[in-house]
Amino acid sequence: MKIGRRCFLSLGIGALTGITVSPLPWKLMDDISIWTQNWPWTPVPSKGKVSYVNSTCALCPGRCGITARKIDNNLVKIEGMKKHPVNDGGICLLGLAGSQLLYSPLRVKSPLKRAGEKGKGKWQKISWDDAIAEVTKRLGELRSKGESHTVASISGSELGSLPELLKRLLTAYGSPNFMCMSSIWDNYELTINLMSGVKGLAGFDFESSDYVLSFGSGIVDGWGSSVHMFQANSKWRKKNVKVVQIEPRLSNTAAKSSEWIPVKPGTEGILALGIAYIIIWKSIYNKDFIDNYSVGFNNWKNFVLAEFNPDNVSKLTGVDKAVIDRLANEFANAKRPVAICGRGQGNRAGSLNDFMAVYALNGLVGNINQKGGVWIVPKPSYINWPEVKQDNLAAKGTGKERIDGAGSGKYAMTNHLLSRVPEIINSDKKYPIKALFVLNANPYYTMPNSDAAKKAFDKIPFVVSFSSYMDETSENADLILPNHNYLERYEDILATSGLKNSVIGLSRPVVDPQFDTMHTGDVIIRIAKEMGNSIADSFPWDSYASCLEETFGDKWENLNKNGYLIDEYEKNPQGKFTFSNEDIAALPSLAMIEPEGDDKTYPLILIPYDSMRLANGSIGNPPFATKTVEDTVLKEKDIFIEINPKTAKSFGLTEGKSANLSTPKGSVKVKIHLFDGIMPGLLAMPRGLGHFNNDRYLTGKGVNFNQLIGPVEDPASGHDAAWGIRARLAKV
Repeated sequence: MKIGRRCFLSLGIGALTGITVSPLPWKLMDDISIWTQNWPWTPVPSKGKVSYVNSTCALCPGRCGITARKIDNNLVKIEGMKKHPVNDGGICLLGLAGSQLLYSPLRVKSPLKRAGEKGKGKWQKISWDDAIAEVTKRLGELRSKGESHTVASISGSELGSLPELLKRLLTAYGSPNFMCMSSIWDNYELTINLMSGVKGLAGFDFESSDYVLSFGSGIVDGWGSSVHMFQANSKWRKKNVKVVQIEPRLSNTAAKSSEWIPVKPGTEGILALGIAYIIIWKSIYNKDFIDNYSVGFNNWKNFVLAEFNPDNVSKLTGVDKAVIDRLANEFANAKRPVAICGRGQGNRAGSLNDFMAVYALNGLVGNINQKGGVWIVPKPSYINWPEVKQDNLAAKGTGKERIDGAGSGKYAMTNHLLSRVPEIINSDKKYPIKALFVLNANPYYTMPNSDAAKKAFDKIPFVVSFSSYMDETSENADLILPNHNYLERYEDILATSGLKNSVIGLSRPVVDPQFDTMHTGDVIIRIAKEMGNSIADSFPWDSYASCLEETFGDKWENLNKNGYLIDEYEKNPQGKFTFSNEDIAALPSLAMIEPEGDDKTYPLILIPYDSMRLANGSIGNPPFATKTVEDTVLKEKDIFIEINPKTAKSFGLTEGKSANLSTPKGSVKVKIHLFDGIMPGLLAMPRGLGHFNNDRYLTGKGVNFNQLIGPVEDPASGHDAAWGIRARLAKV
């Protein structure tokens, strides 16, 4: 049998992603390191001084500790940092390929000003002084007209000093429109606020759990802190912990779990309440917790018993009544069970009602802030800067309603609602956005209904990207102020995704800056200084470095020495667990969020899936990682969709054949991959392909799933709750 390079890598790396329990095998890492040097832009030093630098990976929400091996000032290999509290020496494909991103030809090498039509790739190189002057001029003009509220920003996260500096700039300037990309952690935070009565993040003591009930969470497909989850899953297997994966497709997670329960997509929350019904009906819930540490149980119990009996739930979900009964008994009788949710890697917020239903299961067994259960983790509070100074213009501007509607009215408890913004801009429903700053995000690519998002952002007269790369958003910006690569800069980077304790990691320079880039923190401080008056007064630091050091105070020395701090707090926030109250009663009944489209025109349902081999966030897939993608996912430039053989037969489609795939949002050409591991009537497409940013290793390969699906507004939270969209297939 002939094994090509892709097949060989797929075999080796596929095994790695499933068993990342300890550091990657040294010989394999050395082979990969040597192989990656074949990329023409990566330096290949033959001799020199060898040194190591500990830092933090910033390529995904996992925030793993890394150790970089250098020869002189050249990075040659990245490994997981041993004994780091997040990943303890493990590393994923994306983190391993960080050197390719450092030396990538897609790096923006200096400030650039658009010199032609948006998106046409015509740029004028300018100095940093001129670039910052351009920004302050635009901001000054808007402010002088009383239009400071028309300035907005999009950040990949709201945690850490860099997002806080950008938010501070907008507040001092006079805009309420600091917005962030959403994820499942937004809904977890909202769920905890509603049902536990406290503000906090969701953490999980997975190492101590003895039964894991996962409602679609890609435990080994990138959910939470990915390497941390790999390691937790490996420990579960060694200890024979039962892991039940509930989802409509046999994902890598489902294949590696103890049991896979196929379920109709969109009904996961209904199934959770069906399980709750059995636990209540059999009185096998934790009576001590219910009686002494909860409120509203009787009203919620009556609601569940009235609506979610096994017959109804079985019909809606497609899960047999006997299976529902068994899952309820197993979960309630385990010593330390935990239920989690958030589909795939969790980079879409989803339905708040699903999160509340699953969280309620943890409440029923009393495993809140207990060993092996869900932990309420306080938000890190180390940033204690002086209060922002506002003049009258700033106070008036920040008093305006946010463009996304978050934080007031119907969605008063929701922090950010970016998915609503494109439709608002395109329909002219509110005031226009006249300037936009984008930090650690690529909304042109990652937002649902990407064509509508691009149309909306193209209406903004002045878009500034801080990206280190010529990604889709940078390509369509008016000004690019490139940040140092994460391996070239200092920055506090928080790991909070599902961890029992927040870990504050420190990204440290592994190499000197390669190009004429500038730390975005310094850019923000310079903009504020040049704006003058109260805006400048709100930024008392001379540089980002001094700001960072002052922020941590007496903890800075330990942070800089060890590369991380574990956020310590006296105890976890704990309020009465609330099954039902006035706020929760006001929410819509727990029901399925319907996919967009009518079933006659679009008889199938298209759902996305996530893979550790495909980055689908603000960072595009490095060439090394793309080479590990199976031929049944991507072959040359063709993307494959998964379809059950029975469904394919009814459409006259066979393996490898081409077809036209259409949804209410668009139409694309795909190839067919027959897959018994997907429920009939469904189609599945990977996220992370379909880039158009002039990367010859990635551009034009496959389809961006986001161009085929639009947001569906969750009536409870306002977040995008779309889990799929109706579709049709036609032979080519």
